[in-house]
Amino acid sequence: MTGDGSFCRERKFRYEENGPSVEKNRMSETEKRDLWLTADDEHLKEGCIIDFHKCSGNGGQKVNKTSSAVRLIHKASGLSAEDTRERSQARNLSNALKKLRLRIALKIRNPITETSPLPVLSPPPSLNNVKTYSTALALMLDRLMDCCWDIPAAAEAMNISKTKLTKLIFRDPAFLLEVNRGRSEKGLPPLQNPAK
Repeated sequence: MTGDGSFCRERKFRYEENGPSVEKNRMSETEKRDLWLTADDEHLKEGCIIDFHKCSGNGGQKVNKTSSAVRLIHKASGLSAEDTRERSQARNLSNALKKLRLRIALKIRNPITETSPLPVLSPPPSLNNVKTYSTALALMLDRLMDCCWDIPAAAEAMNISKTKLTKLIFRDPAFLLEVNRGRSEKGLPPLQNPAK
């Protein structure tokens, strides 16, 4: 399922827990998103179109004199991520994969069912561990969407306090932006920083 709620065709990939075996096209959309978020970099990379290119910098200076800039397009979801910060193609690829995981977590929503897992929030997931954080982020956004972006209702559904959920939202600007986008669609006011 893509970020806009539409479905797209995809190649058949085979996955095992630690590599290829269960046919991906037989999985539910929920399982696919969660698989993309937890897959190792090699398996996530297999599902992407990878474009290495040169990038120019400020004043026409060459940031990358070689094709070290990386753009990834995730074939199944259509989402993309790019990184040009490093001179190393390998580092830019690694950074782009991290950005892609976060974009998948932010943009692909899954409906909540009786068997939907709760996000593991104790201790709060580290922003530095992208696999763990992106999975928790996706599950929190699913719960928020299911509760019509109402913070107290979503916090109760996740078995955490409203204050803890608010702090988790405000520590990540992309998370806050996505929550406020969802709230705006429902006619709710944007969240305001409680520290102000």
